[in-house]
Amino acid sequence: MQKDIPHIVFNSKKPDNNGIEILTIESLSVRKKDIPHNPEKAHQLAFNMIVFYTEGKSKHLVDFVWHEVKPNTIIHLSKGQINAFQFHEDLKGFIILFTDEYLKKQINNLLKNELVRMFNAHLFSPIIQVPKDSNVAKYLQLFYEEYSRIEEDYNQENTYNSLYSIIFSKLERLKQYQTFHLKSSDKLNTFLAFKSLLENHYIQSRNADFYAEKLNITYKHLNTICKDTLAITAKQFIDEFIILEAKRLLINSEIKSTELAYSLGFEEPTNFVKYFKKHTGFTPNQFKKQY
Repeated sequence: MQKDIPHIVFNSKKPDNNGIEILTIESLSVRKKDIPHNPEKAHQLAFNMIVFYTEGKSKHLVDFVWHEVKPNTIIHLSKGQINAFQFHEDLKGFIILFTDEYLKKQINNLLKNELVRMFNAHLFSPIIQVPKDSNVAKYLQLFYEEYSRIEEDYNQENTYNSLYSIIFSKLERLKQYQTFHLKSSDKLNTFLAFKSLLENHYIQSRNADFYAEKLNITYKHLNTICKDTLAITAKQFIDEFIILEAKRLLINSEIKSTELAYSLGFEEPTNFVKYFKKHTGFTPNQFKKQY
C-alpha cells in the first residue's frame, strides 16, 4: 500500500489548525530526527508546500530532480509531488504548508490563471527566483510572527487568509515571467483537459489516439497542442506521466514490480520492466534501491 506522508501539525500550540502552517527551515533541520519521516530522504507530500530560502546555498529535490537553491529562491510543490531537503548549517528560510481543503477555501480569492501557473507541475518549473528588491520575505516574516504568537487572536484566521492571499499573489506575479508564452487560450484549455483525462484513465490506456478521441479532436491536433505547450509529443507526455507515477509508487510503498505493473495497466510485468528501463535506464528494483 502507498504510504503517503500525512499532513503534519508542526506546532502543538495550534491544535485547532485551519489547514495552514509556517515554520523555519532551521527548525525542521534541528528536529529532523524527532519526526516520523526524514525530510532529507525522498518522500511524497500529502499537502502543498512553499519553501523560501533566505540564506545559504543547497539543493532541493522535486519529483526526482535536484534543483540548486540560493538566497531568495522559492520552491513550490503541490500535493503528491516528491520532495527532499539537503540541510546545511547556514541554511535559513521559511516553509508554508497548506492542505487541499485550505486551498479550496481560498479558490474564490485567486484568479484562474494563478491556479494554472502554481498548480500544474507538468507545465512550469517549481523554482521562482525572487528579486532582491522584492518584499515577499517581509510578508513571510510577518506571517511567521503572527503564526508563532502564543496568544490566540479572535481574528487570527482572517489574518492568515489575508497574508496568504498577498503572498500567493506576489508569487504568481513573479511566476508569470516564466510563463509569458502561455496565455489563457483554447490550446491551453485543451491541454489541461487532456491532462485531466490522463490522470483518470492512464491505467486504461497509454495511447494518444484514445485521448484525442475523448477530446473530439484528431491525434495530429492533440500532438500540435502538446508541442506548442510543452515542446513534446502527446505520447511523450503520456510516457513521462506514467513513469513519474511509477517512481512515486516505487519509493512510497512496499509494492512489488509485478503488482505495480498491473496497477499501471500493463498486462505483463515484463513489459512494464522493459518500459520503465527504456525511459529511465534502470529496472524498477534498481531505481527503488537508488532512493
